Amino acid sequence: MERYKEIERSIIKKYRKEIWSKVVKAVQEYQLIEANDRVMVCISGGKDSFLLAKCIQELSRHGKIPFEAYYVVMNPGYNELNKKMIIENSQILNIPIQIFESDIFNTVTHMDTKSPCYMCARMRRGYLYNKAKELGCNKIALGHHFNDVIETTLLSMFYGAEVKTMMPKLHSDNYQGMELIRPLYLVHEEDIISWKKSNDLTFLNCACRFTEEASYDESASKRLEIKNLIKELRKKNPDIEHNIFKALDNINLNCVLGTKKDSIYQSFLDEYEKEK
Repeated sequence: MERYKEIERSIIKKYRKEIWSKVVKAVQEYQLIEANDRVMVCISGGKDSFLLAKCIQELSRHGKIPFEAYYVVMNPGYNELNKKMIIENSQILNIPIQIFESDIFNTVTHMDTKSPCYMCARMRRGYLYNKAKELGCNKIALGHHFNDVIETTLLSMFYGAEVKTMMPKLHSDNYQGMELIRPLYLVHEEDIISWKKSNDLTFLNCACRFTEEASYDESASKRLEIKNLIKELRKKNPDIEHNIFKALDNINLNCVLGTKKDSIYQSFLDEYEKEK
């Protein structure tokens, strides 16, 4: 059996419970992919996006919903070794990628900004939306997973002073008819890592130019800080991540001080006086 077929089989068989069933559940429960969708699958070169691509391939071949998928790699300025690794992995996994160029790394490097990661992410998103529009796609699939959701939630609470999370799908504010979807929404990172190791695969960890600079201090990363916090909390409560996730789907509006929707704030006092 060819290697890519063995890898595909591992997703369906060996990791059926941990990965495949959760992808199918997310797609169905959150209605991520519908008939005749044209989905642009974004591949950054990491384990998450490549697994996403294989799962989308499997859905397009054997799923009940007919849709088209396009596998796209945006090159923001990777060095040659990183670019070569992405191409080689796409060949190993039998993913027909399209690479398009941008100059994001160089642009951000010369910006006078204290938040290069924010600017890079924002620019990437713009390039990806434009590429999806060019391809005639109505949806963009990203490889964010369950742990990304939990970490984003805590980051918003601890550093943004608000309760919000990474949604399984959302409409684009600037591109009418375009949606962003996250099919790995329920898949745990530890299972993605296990799948990678089981198939003896090596992916890019981080190809960001800033991490290649000696002056970059990874320990300063707030997301890494949250990862470590969750790791410690899990020692005392193995269900900590599950409970955080379920809490976001079980918000008791009778017991919150205020809510905000479409930038309009409503205090609990607005309803409190009416209940006399």
